[in-house]
Formats: sequence, C-alpha cells, structure tokens
Amino acid sequence: MQVSVLHLFTIRFHKILPIIERKFPGAKFDLIFARKNHMKIFSVILLILTSLNLQADFDDFFKHKTLRVDYFHAGDANSEHYFLDQVKIEPFWGGSLVNLIDTFQYGHYYLKVFNASNDSLLYSRGYSSLFAEWQTTEEASRLHKSFSETVVCPLPRYPAYIMLYSRDSLGHFKDKFRYDFDPENYFISTERNFEFPAFESLISGPSEHCVDIVILPDGYTNSDMGKFINDCKKFAEDLFTFKPYDIYRDKFNIRGVWAPSDDAGSDIPADSVWKRTILNTSFYTFDSERYCMTYDNKNVRDLAANVPYDQIYILVNTDKYGGGAIYNYYSVSVNSNLHAAKIFVHEFGHGFAGLGDEYYDSSVAYSEFYPTNIEPWEPNLTTMVDFDRKWKNLLDDKTPVPTPPQRKYFDKTGVFEGGGYAAKGVYRPAYDCLMNSFSGDHFCAVCQKAIEHMILFYAQ
Repeated sequence: MQVSVLHLFTIRFHKILPIIERKFPGAKFDLIFARKNHMKIFSVILLILTSLNLQADFDDFFKHKTLRVDYFHAGDANSEHYFLDQVKIEPFWGGSLVNLIDTFQYGHYYLKVFNASNDSLLYSRGYSSLFAEWQTTEEASRLHKSFSETVVCPLPRYPAYIMLYSRDSLGHFKDKFRYDFDPENYFISTERNFEFPAFESLISGPSEHCVDIVILPDGYTNSDMGKFINDCKKFAEDLFTFKPYDIYRDKFNIRGVWAPSDDAGSDIPADSVWKRTILNTSFYTFDSERYCMTYDNKNVRDLAANVPYDQIYILVNTDKYGGGAIYNYYSVSVNSNLHAAKIFVHEFGHGFAGLGDEYYDSSVAYSEFYPTNIEPWEPNLTTMVDFDRKWKNLLDDKTPVPTPPQRKYFDKTGVFEGGGYAAKGVYRPAYDCLMNSFSGDHFCAVCQKAIEHMILFYAQ
C-alpha cells in the first residue's frame, strides 16, 4: 500500500510541478527530495491538487489554437531521417483540455511537448504515417523516398520543445527529431492557404468535450456541393448505426469543409485515369488497387484547419471500391460504393481507434508488416509475445488458445490465427469482425472496447 501511495504521489507531483513553478516564480522543487519527505509535504500537494482547476491547467500553458509542425520524413526500408519544413499557427484547437497526455502508446511514432523551463511533459500523442507503411514495401528496399508529415499540439504560451520518436525493431520508442519552439519567433506563419466555408452535420457540444471529425471532399466539382453535404449527413447517420458508436452519438461533432475540385473522381493510375482534385487522392497506393490515399499532406492539413478537429476524414466522390486510413493521420473512403457505410466505419477504426486489419490477403503489398518476435501495438492483434496486455481478460475459461476456426467458437472472443496480412503468427480476437470482412455488420468485443476507450479519452 505504501508503494502505491508513493507511486501515485510521484505521478501527481510530475503533473503539478510545472503549475507550481509557474504560480510561484523562483521556487525550486526537487522530486527526489519530495519523495524522501513525501509524508511532510503530501498534504500540501494534495491541497494544491484539489484546488487547481483542470481548465486553468490548460490555460496556464496553452492558447486555444494549434501549433502545426510540417516536416519531411525520408529514408528507405532500413533508415529514416527528419527534415523541418514549416511551422504554422492555426486558429482552432479541437482537442481535449484535460487529457493532454497520451495513455495508449499506439502508433509507429510519438510526439511529446516539453516545457523548456523545467523539461516537464505538457502534451503527447501517438501516430502513424504513410512512410511507416511504405518502409515495409518492396519499393523501399531499392529506393530512397520522402513523405510530407505533420504533428499538431495546442499552441504553447511559453518556450517549449517538441520531440518526435520512432519505434525501433523491438518496438521501443527512440528519439529522432527535436524542434525548439519560441513564441516570439516571427518566422512562424499564421497564413491560411485554404480558406473555405464549413458546415455542421452534427454538433453535440463544445469541441473540448467531444470527438471532432472534419470531413474533407475530394473529386467533388462545384456542382456537387449539395451531394457532398448529403454525403456528410449520411456519414453521420451511418456511423451511429454501429456499436459502440450508437450509444455515444452525443460525444461527437461532425463538420464538413466545402472545397471543390476541377474534376470528379480520383486518380486510377493502372487505368491511366488522372483527375485534377483538390487533395489528389489516388487508388493503387503502394500498387494496391483498393488502397486510396493521398501524398498531399499539407493540402489536407490546410483544408482541415478551417474548423477544430481531432480526426480528418476524406470522402472521395466515386463508386469504385476503396479507401484507407492511418492512426491519427487521416482516413479515406469512397462515397457511392455499395459497401460505403462499412468502408466508412472500417477505415475510421484504423484512423481513430488504432485498430489493425484482421484479414490476411496476398494482394496486400506489405512484407512482414508485423514481426512475430514483438507484440503489435494495435489493440486487436497479437503475436502472443505479450498477450497478457491484450484481450486475455475477455476470454472464456473454456475457449482454447489458439482458438480453432470451428463453428462453436464463431460468436466467442478467442485467439484466431491469421490477421495483420499474415496467415501465420499473427492472431485476431474474433472469427469475423468489421476489421476483417464485410460479411457481418458488427465489431467484435475487443474492437468495441478499444473504440469506447478512445471515445471516452477525447470526450472529457
């Protein structure tokens, strides 16, 4: 019990240390000293903790705007390098004012923002990118390539530094890049490249208490504005027909940004179809026909900046089957395919909740995407390296591990081999799920739990 109290005290002390130092200039606090004498000052710290307002915590260090850092991520299958591109201030902050520190540890990469005066952690988020996926393709074994990427955080009021981390071959985060932020730096731009009208498809409350989704159009011409507005409404309606989104409708805001393209549709390189669209989406990303994504990261971010957002969703005006999504990067879906609703929600599972694909398909152009000697970070995949921290607690005592693909287990949570694009060595929690196929119409229990946890993290 004493260890638990001390551990709790240490966590709380780390959280309030920068606040104390801000409120009492010149005061110096040493954590080691504090821990040795924690019984003497514990009551004082507890009083400070209970009296501090969490909104004031945010306002002490951040403005209600976004600091955006664009950089180039370059390399090949075995190397990576970071190069600063530009730093911008955007007019809205759509995220939580309470849950500033990431608790999931999802993603191939990690962002941390530190107070420059005392190195205290102010903000963190995990994320992934196209570059991480490209590194697993055959092309990456013979070419060097660069990708535009972006990280965002609430705008610091005072000097801070941003650290970017990348997972190594053992799944550990290693520091790769540092940017020192000076609020007096007049080279930080406030210029708006894309200013377009926005509209509301669903508003449930203030942005800081909701999951804010911004829907961006690609391949909608000037005459398609009405169609895009209707597609956004349909997206909102369809999303809340699936569990667990259905019981959390009041935790979401959904806005659309109207930005027309010259041409309708999207690029289809294998058919020599090239369209002039505002976000330059394309099928055959990484030579996979159904994988529809865009490399125009800055256009995506510029367009999204017209509203506060947590998640970016791109709707492509075509009935061709396809889409794609990357955790805390963006999600893409076509608007008019027969399976559009399930594509919407499947891709959002990747982009929002960090869910992995539970299918295995030789047509996917990845090589050893999930090394079997480390545990995947995705909550719905396991290599059994560290299954205890996955969904072991959800298993019935009578369910065998691994779970055979027998009918009596089809409706149970289990450990079914095959997932993450591999037939062997990677396991999924259900025989079928919307992260596996579209033959059903529900997420498995593990995916539902992961989605629910993410909703509640943002909607505080």
